[in-house]
Amino acid sequence: MSADGREVSDHPSLVRLSMFAAGWWISVVGGLVLVGYALLQTVPALPEADAAFWVIAGLLLLFEFSPVIIGSGYDSQGVATSDAFTFAILYLYGPWPAIALISCATLVSELVKRKPPWKVPYNIGQFALSLGSAALVMELWLRASGDVTPTLAAPLAGLQPVDLTWMVVGWLTFFVVNNTLFSMLADPGRTFADDFFDDFAYYFFTTMAVLAVAPIVVFVSAQPAFMPLLLLPLYAVRKTASISREKEHQALHDSLTGLPNRKMILAELAARLDVARRQNTKVGFCLLDLDRFKEVNDTLGHQVGDRLLAVVAQRIQGALRPDDIVARLGGDEYAILLDPVQSPDSAVEVAHRVRQALTRPFHVEGMLFELEASVGVAVYPVHGEDVDPLVRRADVAMYLAKEERTGVEIYVADRDRNSASRLALLGGLRHALQNGELQVHFQPKVSLGTGDVVGVEALVRWHHPQRGLVMPDEFIPMAEHSGLMAPLTEHVIDEALAQVARWRMAGLEIPVAVNVSMRDLNGRDLLGVVAGALEKHDLPASLLVLELTERVLTRNSGDVNTTLNALRRLGVAASLDDFGTGYSSMVLLKKLPIAEIKIDRSFVSRLTADPSDVTIVRSIVELAHGLGMTAVAEGVESEQVWDLLQGLGCDAAQGWYVSRPLDADDATAWLLQHPSQQRSLRVLRGGAEGAGGPV
Repeated sequence: MSADGREVSDHPSLVRLSMFAAGWWISVVGGLVLVGYALLQTVPALPEADAAFWVIAGLLLLFEFSPVIIGSGYDSQGVATSDAFTFAILYLYGPWPAIALISCATLVSELVKRKPPWKVPYNIGQFALSLGSAALVMELWLRASGDVTPTLAAPLAGLQPVDLTWMVVGWLTFFVVNNTLFSMLADPGRTFADDFFDDFAYYFFTTMAVLAVAPIVVFVSAQPAFMPLLLLPLYAVRKTASISREKEHQALHDSLTGLPNRKMILAELAARLDVARRQNTKVGFCLLDLDRFKEVNDTLGHQVGDRLLAVVAQRIQGALRPDDIVARLGGDEYAILLDPVQSPDSAVEVAHRVRQALTRPFHVEGMLFELEASVGVAVYPVHGEDVDPLVRRADVAMYLAKEERTGVEIYVADRDRNSASRLALLGGLRHALQNGELQVHFQPKVSLGTGDVVGVEALVRWHHPQRGLVMPDEFIPMAEHSGLMAPLTEHVIDEALAQVARWRMAGLEIPVAVNVSMRDLNGRDLLGVVAGALEKHDLPASLLVLELTERVLTRNSGDVNTTLNALRRLGVAASLDDFGTGYSSMVLLKKLPIAEIKIDRSFVSRLTADPSDVTIVRSIVELAHGLGMTAVAEGVESEQVWDLLQGLGCDAAQGWYVSRPLDADDATAWLLQHPSQQRSLRVLRGGAEGAGGPV
């Protein structure tokens, strides 16, 4: 789809192809006929040429092979300052020597540059016709003025101020003809007007500036010995352009790695997207971030870290195709531009190849490093049609890869916390917190040894007015990244303890476990929230357990330690949830005030099918007991699994075999009917039958 919404076909239009063919044939046939005639007129007359001609011809050849390169934003071929000497020969010796000489110089230059065979005759013919049009303007003026066209044998005697009139007209004619022929042969996916007016001002003023030197060459030619002095201003122009290019390079490249920087890669992405729109192709954009690179800088210093970043840049480049581009955006973040890609899957394949290249050990400063990276992928036009959406969505995918520890992720709208649907859901979550749409359900936890109820886990449920039941997996991550986690946790703690207080008044002493996130533990408000809720509901701290994920052990910080120790002093126990799914550090597990380990359901559910899971669960139970902790199995769904866990010495179980999560009323009914609670109630009420009742 083009920028104005019109469909772009897979093939260039017939009109554009016809224009392409016409431009080529006009330039080649017309131009080469002109060149052939010019050679026939010029070669026999060369012995009559004076010293000034040979000096100017030498300067023409010199500057034909050394154009002035202005910068990457313009013509990569540079500005041909040889045009000034070509026009000087035109004015002094007539059109035929000028056309013959520049055609020979162009032929040699094109062959040295190894231009495609079809381009060489076109470029020669194009310039010959353009120069011939300027020569025609000069010829018409001279005839109208009664003057004779100059030749090698009879050069121009001199210039008058009035001659600038026809010179300027000739320059304009040369520019228009040259630009017209070029635009006829340019990109078939663009219109003629697009090519003709592309960077029009730049090409116009640089052409006029170069051609304005020609009259100066004519004046100096009267004294050929002074001709080399023209080298000084032209050298100054080249030096200025060189300094400009160096500054541009510094502005567009990373000084540490030499890679393109953020500014350059985004500009290149915009340019590649323009081409992709015309050609109906796909472009991939990846963001790559090194995992735990900060540890290298903190441990070994920035000098080693900088050297490692440079080697990483080389490793990434080595995994890419020649036309792909890698840039360093800053710190340990890189961007990769893949152009073209066949499909989103092929872009993901390249991302995996790059990540795999970075898993090989790095030898830097006599040390061995092992790195991992997280890569996010977005593809035009599947995930966005402009620069900003593609970059943002690659960033979303990268952070998802980092959070999920998957290494590579491609953008998926449903998992984008900032997509329109998720933003609407986020607004609904704010409303739900304020209007009581969030309900707390409770799942019982029982002892495997005695069958007694040892607690319940509080699980939040959102009954959305339009979408129905929204599960925590969908809205909890959104709350964590939107500033709503703290009020959500406070709401669940308050609701859970309010229910525990009601049970206590009914004679049921049931501890409740509430899940807390890393953001809760890193903040400074959780202790105050817990203490305030316990005081509000007049409950002992022993009736509250806070469950945290195993990620705490991989992202341990001073704030987490401080918060957990303060909660332990308050009397609130901590439980480690989903144990076995992360990367636990035994040192941190020993240091943190954890009272309970919950074995992840992924191991428990396979106990009857996979002997290795039995070994894993036994090891976790022994580890927990060795550290003075209790072991709780999650996801118990059958009597067979229950019996296996009893044999492994696991302390407690939770799952659908015990009970599904229940709302407050159903949970109360379930607890009142449970044998252990009935026994406790009878003892509490002084019933004589308590000791002999059923379990």
